[in-house]
Amino acid sequence: MSKKMKRRDFVKTGTAIGVGTALSQKIIPEIIRASETIDIAVVKGTNYFQNTIKAVEILGGMRKFVPKNSRVVLLPNPQSNNPGTYTKPEIVRAAIQMCKEAGAREIACLGWLPMRYWQNTGIKKVLDEEGAQLVIADSGNESLFKSIPVPKGVILKEARIMRAFYNYDIFINMNITKEHSGNNLSGQLKNLMGINSPASDQTFHKRKGILGSDDVAYLEQCIADLNTIIRPTLCIADSTEFVITNGPDGPGKLRKPQKVVASTDPVAIDAYCSTLFDYIPTNIGAIKKAYKHGLGEMDLAKLNIKEVVV
Repeated sequence: MSKKMKRRDFVKTGTAIGVGTALSQKIIPEIIRASETIDIAVVKGTNYFQNTIKAVEILGGMRKFVPKNSRVVLLPNPQSNNPGTYTKPEIVRAAIQMCKEAGAREIACLGWLPMRYWQNTGIKKVLDEEGAQLVIADSGNESLFKSIPVPKGVILKEARIMRAFYNYDIFINMNITKEHSGNNLSGQLKNLMGINSPASDQTFHKRKGILGSDDVAYLEQCIADLNTIIRPTLCIADSTEFVITNGPDGPGKLRKPQKVVASTDPVAIDAYCSTLFDYIPTNIGAIKKAYKHGLGEMDLAKLNIKEVVV
C-alpha cells in the first residue's frame, strides 16, 4: 500500500474534524471554550515566532505545562544548517520566552552534537540572547550517558540517555518535520535519538547503514521502543518549511506549509505532520509501532484538531 495520501482526501477528512478553518487572531479566544479539549493545535502564518506562541495558547498556554520555578529542557534539532533541516531559531526563542513568562527558573537545550551545529543553525545565538543554557555531552564520553532499561521494548532493551536530561522537570520536544532517507519521516518520535548516546544509536540499525525493508522496520521499532521510556510534557513541531528529498541532512527539495504544530501526543503530532508530505499516517512504521505501544493516537478522525491562520 502506498504511503501517499492525496491532499484533497485529507482536506475532506479535515472538514469533519475542524481542520482548515481560517480565523483571525482576534477571535481565536472566543472559539476556544474552557470545556473544549484540543488535541493538536496548528497555526499557519509567515511569522513563525507568533505561530509558536499561538499554537501553545490554543492548547491552554505555557503555564499549563511549565509550573513556576520548574527546570525546563528543550530538544530542538540542530542536525544541519541546510534549509528545512533544523528547528527554526525563532521557534526556539518563542518557547524560551513563554517558559520564562510561566516562571521557569532554568531553561536549557541539550544534545551531543558539537557546538558548531548549534552555532551554524543560529540556535546558540538565541540561547545566549535569552539567557538559556546549552548542555552538550561529549559523544565520546560514555560516562555522560545513563543506562536506562526499556521494559516494553520489542527490540531495544536498553537506552543510554544523557545524564543531564534527568536534571530537569519539564521536557519540551521541538523537532523539525522532515524527510528521512531511511524511515521516510523524521518527527517527534525520532527526535528522541538526539539525547540517546550516538554509540547506542548504532543499535537502532540492524546492519551498518539502512539497506532494505527489514532494516527500516528494525529502526522504526527501536524508535517506538525508545519513546516508551521518555514522554514529552509538550510537543512542538516546526513544519514551516522542510526537505522532502535527501533528508535528514539535505540539501533537498523544500515544501513550505508555514505551520507550527503543538500537542501533548507525540504519535498524534507525527500523524498530522506526515500528511504534510501526503503520507498516510498508518503507513509510517514508527507511528504505527508507537501507537501499538499505546503512546498516542494515530487516527486523525478521532482527534480534535484546531487549525488557524494568523
